[in-house]
Amino acid sequence: MNCSDTLDRLFEKAKADEALRQKLIDTKKSDNPLADFCSIATENGLELSVMDMINQGEEFYAEIKRSTNGGGENSPDLDEWNDEYNIFMMRLEAL
Repeated sequence: MNCSDTLDRLFEKAKADEALRQKLIDTKKSDNPLADFCSIATENGLELSVMDMINQGEEFYAEIKRSTNGGGENSPDLDEWNDEYNIFMMRLEAL
């Protein structure tokens, strides 16, 4: 299972479980939010590492960047699109 699939499954679990959802949201207050987020995912049977999250964001960002003007300097600012953790949190908080 790839990182995207793992995050989708974690999101579905969090939708169904208020305690898990709150625990994930509370990682935003942590000194090391991404590591804590990954630990919670792993504790819930979905193996996820910090490197998985970083790599997923970077790969997605690179794909978007290549698809706009060939990835040249005139590509739109996409800085927010390489952070899988914050994207996941936005989705979770929108529930």
